[in-house]
Amino acid sequence: MVIGDPNKLPDGRGQLRRHSRAPRPDRAPRPDHGPPRKSRKKLQVIICVLLVELCERFTFFGIVCNTILFCTVKLGYDNYLAATVNLCFIGASTLTPVLVGWFAETCLGRSKVLYICSFLHFFGTVMLPVVAFPFEDFYIDTHHRTHQLKPLDQQILFYTGLLAVALGIGGIRAILCPIGAYSLQCYNQHQLLSFFNWFYWLVNLNSTVVFLGIAYIQQSVAKNLAFLIPFTSVLLALIAIHMMRNNLTYKPKKGGSLLTTLGVFLNSIRMCCLHYRHLSGDVGSWLDRAKENNGGRYSETHVENVKVLAKLFPLYGLQLLYRACITQIPSGYYIQTMNSNLHLTSLLLPIGAMNVISIIPLLLLAPLIECVTTCYLSVEKTPLAPAKVITLGHACATLSVLVAGLSELHRKSYPLVEQTLSGKVLQVSSMPCFHLAPQYILLGLAEALVTPACSLISFQLTPSHIRGISLHFLTLSYGGGCFLAAFIVQLVYFLSGGSFYPDTLHEGNLERFFFLLASLMAVNTLVFWRVSYRYIDLSVRGKALAISPLAEKLLHYKACLRFYDTVDRSYTTASIESIL
Repeated sequence: MVIGDPNKLPDGRGQLRRHSRAPRPDRAPRPDHGPPRKSRKKLQVIICVLLVELCERFTFFGIVCNTILFCTVKLGYDNYLAATVNLCFIGASTLTPVLVGWFAETCLGRSKVLYICSFLHFFGTVMLPVVAFPFEDFYIDTHHRTHQLKPLDQQILFYTGLLAVALGIGGIRAILCPIGAYSLQCYNQHQLLSFFNWFYWLVNLNSTVVFLGIAYIQQSVAKNLAFLIPFTSVLLALIAIHMMRNNLTYKPKKGGSLLTTLGVFLNSIRMCCLHYRHLSGDVGSWLDRAKENNGGRYSETHVENVKVLAKLFPLYGLQLLYRACITQIPSGYYIQTMNSNLHLTSLLLPIGAMNVISIIPLLLLAPLIECVTTCYLSVEKTPLAPAKVITLGHACATLSVLVAGLSELHRKSYPLVEQTLSGKVLQVSSMPCFHLAPQYILLGLAEALVTPACSLISFQLTPSHIRGISLHFLTLSYGGGCFLAAFIVQLVYFLSGGSFYPDTLHEGNLERFFFLLASLMAVNTLVFWRVSYRYIDLSVRGKALAISPLAEKLLHYKACLRFYDTVDRSYTTASIESIL
């Protein structure tokens, strides 16, 4: 057949050759155009992430800077209740990235969760300006008639909007701006510290732009903010959709989960409470009781990973009270500033402008730390250990709260003057608000020292496949600190009968609340100083156990034999160790 059709075969071969050669010119330029395409994609990702951070923080701080003012002036809340609402919103916005991120990975999927959270964010940011923000020019029409919305309905819509925004922020932060999106696996300790310093420097530079923008808007026609916040949310949603459709998002690696970690703890506690010693015998750590070969439910690998994380739990736990001090900026310090003289000659300063003062140390200290570290390394000296830096930061936070108490005594010594905020005339101290600057600066200095160092320790002392979980626990400690601060405010208010967190500051003793918090923070600093030796040497990384499935089965089989007391322990142990 081939011989009978001699012209078809050459033509067919010619066509085959032409088809095989056709793609070659397209493939040849790929090595030349590959790197530019990758660099353009990286640049696009960086620009999108920065825009997302800018938009998200604008809406977040726009809410935080106005919540206490709205709750006290419009809803008639006492100061302690307004501070509690603001602290709970900040805590929920901090915790939701961890929880929503886990939900996206295990249940619904990243794309659907991102779209849902973008809608919730827009829904909340539309509802809050329309219903809640304390702007008279929004509530009063051209005929000077106010809206007739009932206070109960206003509160329901207000809290619904806060919850929707908190959930929306969680999905956006977890999917678009995770810390794991940066390739940090090959960095050494000093490179990691440099990265975290500059990362948080950029975040705070972004926050400075946001605070200045909010201050300018508050100082101009107030209703502009009611339109800008939903517009920013729409822009944020469009960027999120663009990143998702063009595969510009980072998908974290699989490597354990928060539920598995919590399950190991609960199973270990259960095994200890039930005293299953006839099955597990003596163990080196109480967490070992959760292992399958000791009668537990979890594999050797999972338990060893949790044991590595457990070494960092003192670090996480001691950040709770520190974070409660940091949250005084949008709560206690805010109330102090609101009851001080905000006039600068003929200009009424926005309360949110004082937050910029706390960010200045963050912007100045990061380049200084980088310069000092470089000088130390150039002369082959070891810079200050991150654990010592955290201790110094905790001491600065303690001093800041102590100075806040002294400033409150100083503020009450000034005579009272009238000051109008959101259309309501308030009796405030005539002390200029800039006298409160030292406590803001000290708290900003503490944040510049503590946050990068905590991230470095959490990242450096854990194996690569569970670093995401380690950073999640650190985030949980930050969110838990916000709720701890709210709990302390409520507890102090009820135990003191309202004296330590008064509604009228010149008639109460707010300074005693600050002194109490400073005493607790001083004890917290001493405890961290005592346990900080565990985190001095970061050269020894936590190593999780990598065990084969066959070895795990043999360990489980050994446990069964031990139950019937029919095992030669030396021979079985040697066999398993040879496999490992």
